[in-house]
Amino acid sequence: MSHVVVIGAGFSGQTAALYLRKKLGKEHDVTVINPWPRFTYIPSLVWVGIGQMAPEKTMFELAPVFKKHNIHFVQAFAKEIHPDDQFVLVETKDGQQQKIRYDYLINATGPHLNFEGTEGLGPDHDTSHSICNIHHAKMARDAYLEQVKRMEKGEKVKLLIGTGHGQATCQGAALEYITNMHNDLVKRGLRDKATIMWMSNEPHLGDLGVGGVHASKHGYIMKSESFMKSLFSEQNIYYQVQTAVTKVEKGKVYWENYQGEFGETEYDFAMLIPQFKGTKIKYIDQDGNDISAKLTNPAGFMLVDGGYGKKWEELKATDWPSTYQSPFYPNIFAAGIAFAPPGSVSKPHITKNGTVITATVPRTGMASGIIGKIAALNIVDMIHGKQPSHHESMTEMPGACIASIGKSTWNGSAASIVMYPVTPDYEKYPDYGRDLKITDMEIGLAGAWMKRSLHTMFMYKMKGNLGWSLIPE
Repeated sequence: MSHVVVIGAGFSGQTAALYLRKKLGKEHDVTVINPWPRFTYIPSLVWVGIGQMAPEKTMFELAPVFKKHNIHFVQAFAKEIHPDDQFVLVETKDGQQQKIRYDYLINATGPHLNFEGTEGLGPDHDTSHSICNIHHAKMARDAYLEQVKRMEKGEKVKLLIGTGHGQATCQGAALEYITNMHNDLVKRGLRDKATIMWMSNEPHLGDLGVGGVHASKHGYIMKSESFMKSLFSEQNIYYQVQTAVTKVEKGKVYWENYQGEFGETEYDFAMLIPQFKGTKIKYIDQDGNDISAKLTNPAGFMLVDGGYGKKWEELKATDWPSTYQSPFYPNIFAAGIAFAPPGSVSKPHITKNGTVITATVPRTGMASGIIGKIAALNIVDMIHGKQPSHHESMTEMPGACIASIGKSTWNGSAASIVMYPVTPDYEKYPDYGRDLKITDMEIGLAGAWMKRSLHTMFMYKMKGNLGWSLIPE
């Protein structure tokens, strides 16, 4: 009998746990460790954050789902991984510690939201907001609706949306938030009372941390930069890219740009995505030594089967991980945000002052689910006495960013960007790094239908309901 432990119950961890249980016989045990009792569908928090979706519609209780699938559930924080002795040290909210032993382990912990990486950033400082978890999304909603009340009284406000660190990721989530905010204010008849501004660390508008996207439209090549400029022009959204937010005060952000110039921008409401780092889990060897620096990169993400240590211009498609297996401990895998990418997709930049401004590659949503499945199936192989046979790197998987411009399936809209692959492969697709027969960009009602359908389908899938595995990751 083998015991497989999954740390984390987000997209990647939940997907991995369900596939493990589906593929393994009852003689094998599957345990999920997660600090929170609920699954949250993070992509819909853009709607929660402006008051267009009730928070409870984005969540469900984990315990009943795991009980139905005969998956053990431990609600606790994973504090340490002891790879030599094969156990995870966890701590419950009341401070009780417990050792959870494993034969195979999947680290699917998601990100540590590194608000402390930017001075003054985040809800705890009462300066800016985030939509990266349900608690923060509700706080953002309340603060945004306070601005709405001001506008209803005839006051004018400044709304600032984007990234709050030079190495932040998830530009797509911020993009969705700003377009939904625009649409919400239009519906309320208040759009003329708001100045809306986008500020991000992208090298150009529409980069989104994936190096931008090209699509073939009616015989010519459209760039995501042109696509986004057109959208922002139509919505009267100001933008500033190539920018690292360096400090946040109540009503003011301080920033540095590519040229090493410093500036300030005032605001009444800000939603700025923080830098993501690996969760604060220590790796301890059999002698009690902290070996985290050996098993993770400087940001705390776990090293897997990638080609690490190369310069950006030297990176190739083959350097991207495909099995997500630790090179040091073959029975440990990392999935979703927890794995360390070999580098950025977008071109990195360091200012003359030494500030790194680089849009980090996103590893959320669809990519997280796919990677969780790959890690799970490779463990199934190993339990059955085989070598890991499932491979899918981010240079082989599709990706989609559906930036909702309104939740309604009757008169809503969405900017839909579909790309294949997520990470460009210039050896296979020398011109643009992606297959232009698949890669596409559109704006319209169909995208709104797709966005709302994805919410329903993935909530159904993550609950492990009948036929869940037929819904693709």
